[in-house]
Amino acid sequence: MLSLHRIFLGFAWVMAIAGGIVLSAAILITCVSIVGREVGLGAIRGDVELVEAGMAFAIFSFLPLCQITAGHASVDVFTNWLTGRPFRLLVFTIELLFAVVLIFVALQLFEGTMDRYNRGQTSWMLQFPVWWAYAASLVGATAAAIVACWTALVRGFELLTNRDIIAVYAEAQQ
Repeated sequence: MLSLHRIFLGFAWVMAIAGGIVLSAAILITCVSIVGREVGLGAIRGDVELVEAGMAFAIFSFLPLCQITAGHASVDVFTNWLTGRPFRLLVFTIELLFAVVLIFVALQLFEGTMDRYNRGQTSWMLQFPVWWAYAASLVGATAAAIVACWTALVRGFELLTNRDIIAVYAEAQQ
C-alpha cells in the first residue's frame, strides 16, 4: 500500500508543478500586460481570457497535492478531543465526501467540455475554442477526483485496521 501511496503522491506533485507553471505564466501575462498599458504599448491581446483559462487549470491542479497531504484548511475546535476510531471515522467521512464532490465536479466539467465542443463556442477576443480551457480544467479535476478516491480508500483502510498508513509513510520519508 505504501508504494501505491508513493505513486499517488508523485502524481499529485506532478499536477501541482504543472499548475505552478501555468499559474506563473498567468502572473507573467498579467504583469506584462499591466506594464504594457503603463508605458503606452498596450495590453496583451486576450490577456484576461488567457488568465481565466490558466487559473481554472491551476486551481484544479493543486487540489490533488492538497488532498493527499491533508492540506485543506480545517477548523478543529469541536474535534480536538476526538481520538482513535471516532477521529478516524470523521476523517474517513470527510475524505469520502471530498471524493464524491470532486467526482461530481469532474463529471460536470466533462459535460461542460462536451457542450462547449459541440456548440463550437469560442472566446471573445482570441477566438480560441472555449472547450480547451474546460478540458484543461477537466484534467485537473479528474486528477483531484482520482487522488481523493485513493485518499478515501486509505482512510477507510485506516479506520478498519486502526492503523495510520499515511502517517507511517510520512515518517518513513524523513
